[in-house]
Amino acid sequence: MTELQKTIEQAWENRALLQEETTTTAIRKVISLLDSGTLRVAEPISGGWLVNEWVKKAVVLYFPIQKMETLEAGPLEFHDKIPLKTGYAEKGIRVVPHAVARYGAYISKGTILMPSFVNIGAYVDEGTMVDTWATVGSCAQIGKHVHLSGGVGIGGVLEPLQAAPVIIEDNVFVGSRCIVVEGVHVETEAVLGANVVLTMSTKIIDVTGDTPVEMIGKVPARSVVIPGSYTKKFAAGEYQVPCALIIGKRKESTDKKTSLNNALRENGVAV
Repeated sequence: MTELQKTIEQAWENRALLQEETTTTAIRKVISLLDSGTLRVAEPISGGWLVNEWVKKAVVLYFPIQKMETLEAGPLEFHDKIPLKTGYAEKGIRVVPHAVARYGAYISKGTILMPSFVNIGAYVDEGTMVDTWATVGSCAQIGKHVHLSGGVGIGGVLEPLQAAPVIIEDNVFVGSRCIVVEGVHVETEAVLGANVVLTMSTKIIDVTGDTPVEMIGKVPARSVVIPGSYTKKFAAGEYQVPCALIIGKRKESTDKKTSLNNALRENGVAV
C-alpha cells in the first residue's frame, strides 16, 4: 500500500505521470481493491474514522486514463469511461432492474439494490437497502443494515473534490427524499425523517432539552431528526432558513427493526 500511495500522490502533483504504465497500473490496482472492498476511501478506527485521501485521489485520476467505450446490458446501451459492476449472484447481492452500480464501488452480500445508482468508490455494507431512485455518490460510506429510502441523495466527493466523504453508519434509517452531502457524518442508528437536508452549513439543532443545542456536520447516534427552519435576518428582511431538528432518541435495542418502528411512531416522523 505504501508504494501504491506514493505513486498516486506523485501523479496527483504531476499529471504528466499519467502517461506512464507504472502510474496507470497503480491507479487500476487501487480501483480493483475498492471494488473488492479490500481498500476503502474512509474506514472506522478506534475513536472515529480515517479518511484515506490518497485513495480518493486515485478515483479522480482513474477518469483521465480511461477511454470512452460502448457498454451493453441486454438491449440497453451505455457510453462511458467506467465499466459496470458485475458478478452480483456470486456476491449474494439482489439487484432489481434498473439498478446501476459502477465498477470500483464495493457492495456487500445481502444488500438489495432497487432501481438506483451507486457510484465508483462508494462502500455499501452488508444487509443495506438502496431503495428506488436513491443515489449513493462517489466514495460515500454506507454501513450495515442501513435503509436508504426512495429518492434519497447521498452526495459524492468527485465534483467538487471535498475533504471527506459522506458517512452513514450502521442501522441508520434515511427517509424519503433526504439529501446528505458535503461529508456530513450520520452516526449509528440515527433516524432521518422524510425531506431532511444535511450539508456542512446546515444547522442541526437538538431541541429535546430546555435550551437548543446547535451542531453542524454530524448527527449523533440514535438521534431522530426532522426538517425544520429558523428565522434569519437579511438586508431585505427576516426569512425562514432550513435546518434539521433533533426531536428525540431512538432507544437502544437488540431488535433494531422494533426499535426503528417505535422511534418513528413515538416521534411522529414521516418517512
